[in-house]
Amino acid sequence: MTQNISLQVIRRQKQSDVDNLSNFMTNTLGVTPEEKQLSISGRNWGEVNLEGNMLTFLVGSKPAFEVSLADVSQTQLQGKNDVVLEFHVDDTTGANEKDSLMELSFHIPNSNTTFAGDEATPPAQIFREKIMSMADVGPSGAEAVALFEDIAILTPRGRYTIELHLSFLRLQGQANDFKIQYSSVVRLFVLPKSPHTLVVITLDPPIRKGQTFYPHIVLQFAMEELAECALSMNEELLNTKYKDKLEPSYKGLSHEVFTQILRGLSAAKVTQPGKFRSSQDGYAVRASLKAEDGILYPLEKSFFFLPKPPTLILHEEIEYLEFERHGTGGASSISSHYFDLIIRLKSEQEHQFRNIQRNEYHNLFNFISSKGLKIMNLGDAHGTSGVAAVLENSDDEAVDPHLERIKSAREGGAGEDSDEEDEDFIAEKDDAGSPTDDSEEEQSDASESEETKEKPAKKEVKKKEAPVAKATGTKRKKKDEEEDGGKKRKLKKKKKDPNAPKRAMPGFMFFSQIERENVKKSNPGIPFTEVAKALGERWKKMSAEEKEPYESRAKADQKRYKDAMAGYKSGPTNIIDSGNESDSE
Repeated sequence: MTQNISLQVIRRQKQSDVDNLSNFMTNTLGVTPEEKQLSISGRNWGEVNLEGNMLTFLVGSKPAFEVSLADVSQTQLQGKNDVVLEFHVDDTTGANEKDSLMELSFHIPNSNTTFAGDEATPPAQIFREKIMSMADVGPSGAEAVALFEDIAILTPRGRYTIELHLSFLRLQGQANDFKIQYSSVVRLFVLPKSPHTLVVITLDPPIRKGQTFYPHIVLQFAMEELAECALSMNEELLNTKYKDKLEPSYKGLSHEVFTQILRGLSAAKVTQPGKFRSSQDGYAVRASLKAEDGILYPLEKSFFFLPKPPTLILHEEIEYLEFERHGTGGASSISSHYFDLIIRLKSEQEHQFRNIQRNEYHNLFNFISSKGLKIMNLGDAHGTSGVAAVLENSDDEAVDPHLERIKSAREGGAGEDSDEEDEDFIAEKDDAGSPTDDSEEEQSDASESEETKEKPAKKEVKKKEAPVAKATGTKRKKKDEEEDGGKKRKLKKKKKDPNAPKRAMPGFMFFSQIERENVKKSNPGIPFTEVAKALGERWKKMSAEEKEPYESRAKADQKRYKDAMAGYKSGPTNIIDSGNESDSE
């Protein structure tokens, strides 16, 4: 039975009861029931009659169906001629009925005369406004407690006027209207995203727009925007039901004012960032999910990815987490400075947050460990695919405690110090200077280990030598072979004398030593492989006058090296490395 002040409709009565009801109403109430014939032709083109709180669709002057406008939850104007009505879902009846009416769409052509309009206001818009004035989606008879105009909402996207009533909130946009009962508001999130602050309203059940459900409404406020609001509520109600929950008026940051009023009306809890801090001292890390860039907030009891698609993951739903490194298998050095975070849920669903900067690893690892969440990689025996690989080839000169801890967890505490070549000091190809002392030591060590190996393997080692040394040594080798009449002879390198003088450095190396830290400071987070490139480009652009101080130091160092080599060769116990002899000339 659907009822209002002037209309009462009784449905689904058996034919045998119709006569008894008619006689009862005639004899008792003095009213003769009116009998209406229904249209059963199945046509979907007709007229709409709005009477009381009922919408009747007529086909050939006969009603085809009727709906109560009190059941309409929202209306949408799609295009210029279509109006969509969406209906409230009744949880009590929905549990007992398999099917329920969710949506009804009307097409009102511009030639319609019942809802006549003009070019600026087509008949479909007149029809929608008429529905809103009669249905449960129109402006409420009761005045809103608080009103916030022109608020940017990221999902569902648009600008809305937000009315906060005593039992519900209403979002009114140009094409959409949503009425949300406070009983559906599960939680509020207030999360900073400079230069804005995001306020997220989590709903259960979610609102619906077409075929899309929105369990989270993401509102965006300017971080420094101020607002004043005086509540439209009588003093008695404020001092009784909402005592200690609401104040007569508010003044402050707009997102704080909105959140405080909504929390007082809905009694929903508010979640804000916890203890996590990023490398930039923020509350979140940049990531991407399903090809959408956004921000991942590690909260005290959940992870929240915003703004699109808004994804909330509770800690209690997580089975394990896994770190996955970029840049393996010959990938670029730039991509190697990012990693992925995979969150596996107990429901076997996975969320992969991609392109997180490597300098965020420490904070994420510590935070996840402090929450007692399982990290899958700690027990992974795969070298470059495990979590330790995220920190491999790091440009940090100090020993990394996190890397050592993970290695210990994997290898039972047996870890060895790794001597990695500092790639920042690789000279440019056009630099005519000699390789550094470190590279010479590497060549000597390699030659010692290659004495018992075949020649092809020896050539492979030579590819790792500095370019200048390789070119010089190759020319000398060919010259020796020509002098021997074309006979190939195998050259063996003797072990380098530790007392030999340190080789001279070119001007570029003096320049690199001085400017290396300046490049890092002026480019925070620059990959270490890019530092040498930046220094090389700067060296190329420098004039001869700018290079002169460094070249002078190089000449002085070259003289020092020649003098030292002269004294060294004249000594009684010198051991000359035949493979590097040509470099001293």
